[in-house]
Amino acid sequence: MAYPLDANKYINQSTMRAIWSGTIGFGLVNIPVKLYSAVQDSRLDLDMLDKRDHAHIKFHRVNEGTGKEVPWDKIVKGYLYNDEYIILEDEDFEAAAPEKTKIINIESFVEETAIDDIYFETPYFIEPEKSGAKAYALLLKTLEQTGKAGIGRFVLRTSEHVVVIRPREGYLLLQQLRFQEEIRSAEDLALPTGTAAKIQKKELDMAVKLVESYTTDFDISQYKDEYNAELLKIIKQKASGKKRTVKKMKVVHTKSTDLFSQLKASLGNGKRAS
Repeated sequence: MAYPLDANKYINQSTMRAIWSGTIGFGLVNIPVKLYSAVQDSRLDLDMLDKRDHAHIKFHRVNEGTGKEVPWDKIVKGYLYNDEYIILEDEDFEAAAPEKTKIINIESFVEETAIDDIYFETPYFIEPEKSGAKAYALLLKTLEQTGKAGIGRFVLRTSEHVVVIRPREGYLLLQQLRFQEEIRSAEDLALPTGTAAKIQKKELDMAVKLVESYTTDFDISQYKDEYNAELLKIIKQKASGKKRTVKKMKVVHTKSTDLFSQLKASLGNGKRAS
């Protein structure tokens, strides 16, 4: 379900549940806000069953020493340190950075376009409390006018995250960013570094024409989850006792000597990729 938003209409609180509430620090200005997940899972909800009788498979939290199930209220978190577990309480997580559990301080502003999209992770809607509506609107308008985005850090579910706060279609969006150490190096990839010199001009020109012929304005609504739709169709067929049709596909890779002819044939085909 889509949630239309504009500058004058906030998220309907009855349709979404806030996953965090606190304050955004903007200089000496503090804006009380709530965060809502901006994404939802569109995959089919498949249950795990016993193949023999289709009974539900259940997972239990079991004490490896006694083999008995452990209730949630008896489970704690621990860190193995010098061969001994140090147990952490909720208060320990908050004590590690009490301000970051309640405040997202904007530490700097950067050009929004300067952030490499490889760092982008989970997005969240930012909704102001009533008392922070004007300050929220001020930050939104300022970011829109300057083309800047705010960078800060906060703690969510006992983990610290670096985040970017940026304007989007009349509201503020918070997006978690990956830390630099989470990005792997591409140095070990077997890339065709010396192959570029072997590309003929006519091949490059033909490839450019092909790209231009397929170029359109980006519209994400044109892309649907066709795999899930086909899977649901198979489910309905099996439910009605029909035999599913299996689509066979064989991919033939283009050889180096066939590049130009394949590109030319692609242009003559006149069909865009769907």
